Order: sequence, then C-alpha cells, then structure tokens
Amino acid sequence: MVHPIDTVRGTVQVATYLDETYLDQADTRVIAVGDRDRAPWAAVEHCLFHPQGGGQPADRGWLADVEVVPVRDRESGLVVALAPEGGQLPILAVGQKVRARIDVQARMTHAALHTAGHLVEAAGRLQGWVMLSSNHFPGQARIEFHAPQPDARLTDPEGREDATAALRDAVAAAIADDLPVLAQYEGEGRRVVHLGALHCAPCGGTHVRSLGDLAEVVLPTLKVKKGRVRVSYSATHRSH
Repeated sequence: MVHPIDTVRGTVQVATYLDETYLDQADTRVIAVGDRDRAPWAAVEHCLFHPQGGGQPADRGWLADVEVVPVRDRESGLVVALAPEGGQLPILAVGQKVRARIDVQARMTHAALHTAGHLVEAAGRLQGWVMLSSNHFPGQARIEFHAPQPDARLTDPEGREDATAALRDAVAAAIADDLPVLAQYEGEGRRVVHLGALHCAPCGGTHVRSLGDLAEVVLPTLKVKKGRVRVSYSATHRSH
C-alpha cells in the first residue's frame, strides 16, 4: 500500500551518485518522506545513494548516521532511503538538514566491476558479438553475448581458450592505454558512458575515472550454452 507523500514542491532530486563516484558524504536536506509497504522512507535533495539497477547492486549508505537501503520509489520516481530489514529510520521532516554517507570502498568495488563490464562488452563487440545481458554484482559478474555469424572457435575447448585470449588482450590493451571514462548526456537527456573512443553505451551506473583505475581484471575461459557466449570476469579498483 502506498500512502501520500509529503514533499517540497518544485524541488528536483540531484543524482549526485552519477557525477561524483568517489564522494563519500554530503550535507543536504530532506525533500520528501513517505512509506512503502508500511516501511517509512526519506529522500534527500543531493542523493549519494545508487539504488540497485542496471546490473549494479545498491550502495551501502547512512542517513543521519543510521544505515539505509536506497531504492527507487515507483510513485514519486525518487531514490529513497529505507531502513534495512529489522531496522528503523530516524524521525525526519521535509526541509530538515541531514548528512548522507556511503561506504566508499563498496562504491569503488561496484564502479570497478561496472566499468570492467563495459570493457568486456567492448572486447566482445570487437569479436563481432552482440551483448544480450550483463551482471556487475561481485562474485557474479558476467556479460552474455550472441555471435550473429558462425564462430568456429566456440565449438571446442581449444578454440574457446583462443577466443578468451583475444578478449584478454583487448581488455589489457585498453587498460594499458588508460582510456578515459566519461559520462555525457545526449539526446533527450540520455546518459551515455564512453570508454575513450573504444566504446559507448547508455548507462545509469557508477564508473571509475579511467581504465587505468582497474586492477586484477580476470577473465576465465568463456562458456557457450544454448547459443549464448558467457564471459565471466572479476575486477578491483587500483590502490593509489
């Protein structure tokens, strides 16, 4: 059941998480409060929290030093902060000033995996494959492709290892070149993430500054099942 939402009229929520990957806290104000299935929530003007979506997990965050789970509210379209199961939100009022924080280490992990996923997609496209789906969750990260043209390498173990080696080489070359990762808003406000001139794709996720920030990018030998080429991968953020 959805109850009426108390909000600041005319206030637009700023998706700070999209433009400030490494910002770990912000002083902002509450712009809306409501409840979702009897669970109270609050939304802030400058939102640091990335909600789960686009193959990326939700951020771990805190609002007024209380841990929260960010989700997108269907009715308002806002990213709202819910208390985790068994927890409670502090009592917050519209207009109230509040500090938002995220677990920046978790954010960096998610950003590295998401950017590495785009890079794996780019490497697959160089092989003539078309992406079907993506998952950027830690421990589950993978890109699945379809090969529109017959690819003899995919029919036997040695060929699949050769195809994987080609992917690894393309990924390693782009990281060595430290291609910039840029998000641009294009037609109708669509956000498109570019890996230099190598690749671009619509995306609402968080990303590293450049491919040189990626470390330990590992691609096990790809698998083929029911015509789908599955490329699993792992990646971390380089320490500075």
